[in-house]
Amino acid sequence: MSAAELSIRGLRVGIAHRHGVDEIVRGVDLEVASGEKLGVVGESGSGKTLTMLSVLQLLPSPLAVLGGQVLLDGEDLMHADERRLRAVRGGEVAMVYQDPMSSLNPLLRVGTQIVEALRAHGVPVEAARARTREVLGQVGLPQPERIESSFPHELSGGMLQRVMIAMALSTSPKVLIADEPTTALDVTIQQQILDLVSALQAETSMAVIWVTHDLGVVARLVDRVAVMYAGRVVEQAPTRKLFARPTHPYTAALLASLPGPEIGHRKPLHQIGGTPPDPAHLSPGCPFRARCPYAIGRCAVEEPGLIDRGSGSVAACWREPELWES
Repeated sequence: MSAAELSIRGLRVGIAHRHGVDEIVRGVDLEVASGEKLGVVGESGSGKTLTMLSVLQLLPSPLAVLGGQVLLDGEDLMHADERRLRAVRGGEVAMVYQDPMSSLNPLLRVGTQIVEALRAHGVPVEAARARTREVLGQVGLPQPERIESSFPHELSGGMLQRVMIAMALSTSPKVLIADEPTTALDVTIQQQILDLVSALQAETSMAVIWVTHDLGVVARLVDRVAVMYAGRVVEQAPTRKLFARPTHPYTAALLASLPGPEIGHRKPLHQIGGTPPDPAHLSPGCPFRARCPYAIGRCAVEEPGLIDRGSGSVAACWREPELWES
């Protein structure tokens, strides 16, 4: 793998209040190289979206970055001024969100909004209009001229998501962050979006971070997977290795909850007992221990760091998989 295009190191995010600070994202380390696809998975509330919003310093108040680095091609964006951040946002780093209707202005035509995004990054008007038609066609939308003259409510969910991808790609970003962009789409459209992102990424060699709770999407799309729980990464591994042999009990439980390919009688799906903890109010030890069938005494007093499992895999668990049953 080549050098990291985007590297997140020791990222901490929290909420300050009169009694102190509640830390929600707790020392996240992630990186993605040019031409690579990284999947970030975990339950709701695990810190996935907050981590991605921190990259572009788009956290809503009262959330704030407490520490860490976000390196874009070696430049720490945590020390960038607002002018530099405006150039990065939607330019060098583009983001696609889950709900396109909340990201697009319902009062402006689609083409106008893409042109505005390009103009904000210094593209002349005529060049921006030509680029708009080009990217709308690039994402597989029929009759780009008709699409650019349409209002968002005149397009389907799948078409709107393609519009958002087109807008993100219009500036030829180095990094594309996709935050659960297929959640609200039906299976057929979802697959089309996945195929589209894979094809465009292969053409442009951009780095892609795909944030999702859908392990089926992860299995089909990404090269590596980072699993988040309670505000930190608890396992990271190449996709095939993670699915074949997870080395953190939480990852194993997530995979066990997936339906199998059998078409006959199916057993009830496995469920992870209990509920995720509040990252801002964690007890000592491993945050997963109350839900973990393999917890030992050490898990209650000391939270593990990421331990090397070999072949590019790390996991925050005191016990190796071979010892889980004992």
